[in-house]
Amino acid sequence: MKPLFAYAGLVLALSLSNAALAQVAVVPQANHEQLLAAADSRLEANKRLVYDFWREVFEGGHMELADKYLAESYIQHNPNVATGRAGFVDAFSKWVKPKPIEAKVKAPLVTIVADGDLVVLSFMREAADPKDATKKYTTTWFDMFRIEAGKIAEHWDPAPKS
Repeated sequence: MKPLFAYAGLVLALSLSNAALAQVAVVPQANHEQLLAAADSRLEANKRLVYDFWREVFEGGHMELADKYLAESYIQHNPNVATGRAGFVDAFSKWVKPKPIEAKVKAPLVTIVADGDLVVLSFMREAADPKDATKKYTTTWFDMFRIEAGKIAEHWDPAPKS
């Protein structure tokens, strides 16, 4: 016969595991200028470079501005986009058409983190619950960039092959 505390421990563990499944919603940050600020001017410049690339090229669809932001030898780790600035422009020209450039990134931005030559944009994403399609939940998406000589030299994100 197992001691009573063993059963109590099991009940506690099961209770905690269910509590761990409860989600705290991901909330975007409205103040992008605050996210762009940094005590180190180099980090602030790197954040601004990525932020402006996202607004003008990625969201705005202005592929003619890609050379302002992307190194020619740009390395792409997303399995759906070819490496190289030309590969990026070719892929995104098919998916995004030019539109007016917004003053702020439109995607629900949670944070911008810069460390050395790396900048990470983190976004809130809403998705349908796979267990109940009538419900939605929020999750996080990220894009990470490496800056070299004032241009984006490399990109990572969690995109699966499509």
